[in-house]
Amino acid sequence: MSERSSPEHKQSCKKRMAELRDEVLFAQPQLSHRGECPICCLPVPLDAAKSHMMACCSKHICSGCNYKNHMREMEQRLQPKCPFGRKPAPKSQAEADQDNLKRVNANDPFAIAEMGKCCRDAGDYEGAVKYFKKAAELGNVNAHHELAVFYDTGMFYHKGGGVVEKNHKKFVYHLEEASIGGHALARCDLGGVEKMKGNTERMMKHYMIAAKQGDPPALDVVKVGYSMGHVSKEDLASTLREHQAAVDATKSAQREEADAFFARAAERGAFR
Repeated sequence: MSERSSPEHKQSCKKRMAELRDEVLFAQPQLSHRGECPICCLPVPLDAAKSHMMACCSKHICSGCNYKNHMREMEQRLQPKCPFGRKPAPKSQAEADQDNLKRVNANDPFAIAEMGKCCRDAGDYEGAVKYFKKAAELGNVNAHHELAVFYDTGMFYHKGGGVVEKNHKKFVYHLEEASIGGHALARCDLGGVEKMKGNTERMMKHYMIAAKQGDPPALDVVKVGYSMGHVSKEDLASTLREHQAAVDATKSAQREEADAFFARAAERGAFR
């Protein structure tokens, strides 16, 4: 038996592969999976309600830039247009769907993932999985998290026969891919997986990474971990600093103005 085919060598290779995977998995992402607003170039907040994907170009525009563009158009009585691509805004949902379909046909991973969400919400789970798989193959981080949910629940989504079978290995794989791409919720889900295994150290590592991305629930878990002796004082301090820095990085006077406007509109009963 050659040295490379020996059980010891295979075990050593497997251990090294796991170590290399962990190096990638536990690296702090530079940005969340939401990326930066292409107009103001500031990180997009984790809160999905504070950004909007434009159907014509699949760009996620922050609420501040959307608000400023909308106010400018109203003041100057201009035709509503996409803040980024400057294409006239769709006049109906059907028009918006057609714009998104064009992006899907152009292999835009964000548009493909959005199509997957539309299928999921309409109860077409087979179509949803198909689009999410394609978007994930093209590098869409959120699609990985959507697939993780399917593989975790399996038959729950389609009692008539199942779109995907419950598969823990694929569930964890897609959570890891989403986490590496900066998906804070997927990172917290991974923390939950490690908790079930009793791996407290790995669990807290995941929550600290998510907290440093600006995720409030993850920060709460880290604080509890500190009170229980699972997180050091130094790690808590660095997590608190980086959490605040991540939150501050998403702030701007323009976004605060938009938040205040939408809050007033909500009080009046207007739709955002």
